[in-house]
Amino acid sequence: MADTPRDTLRQAALDYHKFPKPGKLEIRATKPLANGRDLARAYSPGVAEACIEIKENADTARDYTARGNLVAVVTNGTAVLGLGNIGALASKPVMEGKAVLFKKFASIDCFDIEVNEPDPVKLADIVCALEPTFGAINLEDIKAPDCFIVEKLCRERMNIPVFHDDQHGTAIVVGAAATNALHVAGKKFEDIKIVSTGGGAAGIACLNMLLKLGVRRENVWLCDIDGLVYKGRTNDMTPQKAEYAQGTKAATLDEVIEGADMFLGLSGPGVLKPEMVAKMAKKPIIFALANPTPEILPDLAREVAPGAIIATGRSDFPNQVNNVLCFPFIFRGALDVGATEINDEMQLACIAGIAALARATTSAEAAAAYHGEQLTFGPDYLIPKPFDPRLIGVVASAVAKAAMETGVAQRPLADLDAYKASLDASVFKSALLMRPVFQAAATASRRIVFAEGEDERVLRAAQAILEETTELPILIGRPEVIEARCDRAGLTIKPGKDFKIVNPENDERYRDYWQAYHSLMSRRGVTPDLAKAIMRTNTTAIGAVMVHQDEADSLICGTFGQYRWHLNYIENVLGRDGHSAHGALSMMILEDGPLFIADTHVRSEPTPAQMVQTVIGAARHVRRFGLEPNVAFCAQSQFGNLDCDTGNRMREAMAMLDDMNLDFTYEGEMNVDAALDAELRERLLPCSRMKGAANVLVFGHADAASGVRNILKMKGGGLEVGPILMGMGNRAHIVTPSITARGLLNMAAIAGTPVTHYG
Repeated sequence: MADTPRDTLRQAALDYHKFPKPGKLEIRATKPLANGRDLARAYSPGVAEACIEIKENADTARDYTARGNLVAVVTNGTAVLGLGNIGALASKPVMEGKAVLFKKFASIDCFDIEVNEPDPVKLADIVCALEPTFGAINLEDIKAPDCFIVEKLCRERMNIPVFHDDQHGTAIVVGAAATNALHVAGKKFEDIKIVSTGGGAAGIACLNMLLKLGVRRENVWLCDIDGLVYKGRTNDMTPQKAEYAQGTKAATLDEVIEGADMFLGLSGPGVLKPEMVAKMAKKPIIFALANPTPEILPDLAREVAPGAIIATGRSDFPNQVNNVLCFPFIFRGALDVGATEINDEMQLACIAGIAALARATTSAEAAAAYHGEQLTFGPDYLIPKPFDPRLIGVVASAVAKAAMETGVAQRPLADLDAYKASLDASVFKSALLMRPVFQAAATASRRIVFAEGEDERVLRAAQAILEETTELPILIGRPEVIEARCDRAGLTIKPGKDFKIVNPENDERYRDYWQAYHSLMSRRGVTPDLAKAIMRTNTTAIGAVMVHQDEADSLICGTFGQYRWHLNYIENVLGRDGHSAHGALSMMILEDGPLFIADTHVRSEPTPAQMVQTVIGAARHVRRFGLEPNVAFCAQSQFGNLDCDTGNRMREAMAMLDDMNLDFTYEGEMNVDAALDAELRERLLPCSRMKGAANVLVFGHADAASGVRNILKMKGGGLEVGPILMGMGNRAHIVTPSITARGLLNMAAIAGTPVTHYG
């Protein structure tokens, strides 16, 4: 029996966690340990000095250890989202995932700690005993009402922030979304009637937060699986539920929802029926947050209430209530001021910051990252997107400010504006660099044709494209071969159903294609017979003609064969109307950030004018990723010390650039170490116009550029995105035979951005 799609996805998820190294985290040293001197400082005897300092002044632990930037994610696995009480060990992948989000979004180091302790008091004892190790505690996936007990005890006994994200993280994002939903609906917190389903930790915390925002307790009606929570009810009651008891007799959700302004669901699928929505007030606010299936699907709600303002917990609908909007940044602010707790004022500041960011003009980076989505404040845009780079600066600084104003900051900041500026400047170092590109591709619906459609890597990339973007893959190849290889690889996509195929052996457009190719190439020695043969056998040429004929938006080729062989056909067909290949740019994602390398493939020994084209194109593409270009011409010669061919060409290119009044930094010619080491460069050329390390290295020989690219990839642990073919208006990209299926997906995301975003 063939594997089901669920089986395929399950195996993919397991492989992701297992390979190339088990788990999602590892520990790395932040200091060198290269010789005896380093060892003596890192451990005995030098380590004693740090110990003595901390013994004399506990606050210096932040200066001499990682504690000030270290969070523990602690659980006993009794209430894992969507899985229930699976135990501490089984919850570890979730906690590792949470730790990864801390690191990626806010540069916070994190240890996941899974504890086999169901007793809440004993669990609190264990957590409290960890205080010397951590700067803050994130409680996670602990069942209600135990989670309330654990948090209360830890907050009372610990002098560091303790935050139960299932409660307060959800409540903060709900609070921000509700603030803006009421703004859109023209209503006020103090006037609205709220009906809620779900009496667990998240549901109770959300209601508590809404009360802090102005909702009246008498206007809140809480229901659970047994119906209304009313005074005197004994079945499945907790003290937290009892605080929201209404009336003295049983009632159903259908009975109490009459006239409700807001429905808050944190329960289960299908709980809210369309006929119930019809009973709600005008412009109802519906937060159906159950995952993966909400209490009601947005389309069903709008059938009976077209003006409904809806949020869910899912990413495939507008207004996803996602805790990642909150927890990395609230911890960032709390840690940076040495807060002893995360109090109500800090949480309300977080809400205000998130809500205000959605109402503000969308940043250029967010607009590029989510190209095609309507990011204008309104019913379908109540809260910012998680990858809005302004979040860390806005939210963390607001939290830090509130902590200082309420007296819980042990290390108040002298300059809050400077702090925010430093957060903004660091955002791209901690961001997932390709994610904005994927978000742009997810809404562009561009048609991407793959020349080597029979390659298994292409087939796997096509499946990923269909799962993760709205692009439309077109594969060139024999249908029977593609179908057989999809089946062999266990892929669920079906040719002709999920994606289109161009069969070079038998396609109804064959005549159109060879005639178009002949028309373009007739005065370059291509006869009709040769054009016919090429359109039967050369898939790169076929793909280029498809783009030329506007049957596809971009071509990806090169999974086998020589780069310039592919480039020849691309330039012959698409190198018109001002388009010509300016160079190939590879982005190498390294541990300390991205490094762009050019020109790796197109020109063996570029002229000064061609180098200028490469530099300008590279700068434009670097900005595409939200970075400011810092371009270094790299050669054996260093600032004119050698009279050699490469140095002379680079100096001439520099002079040409100087005449253009460009708005980015470039410098050269120099050795690679001087480009990457600002201190070394300062010693060599104190008057250098470049500050900091270069992020774009431009070489005068393709051999050098390609060599650096491959060394970084094979020995430096770099992940390559590219090569990006510059100058062709994003209508074609040529990859290399070493590319992986994930690499092809990355290139498809780049190709999936409309032409207006590219040079």
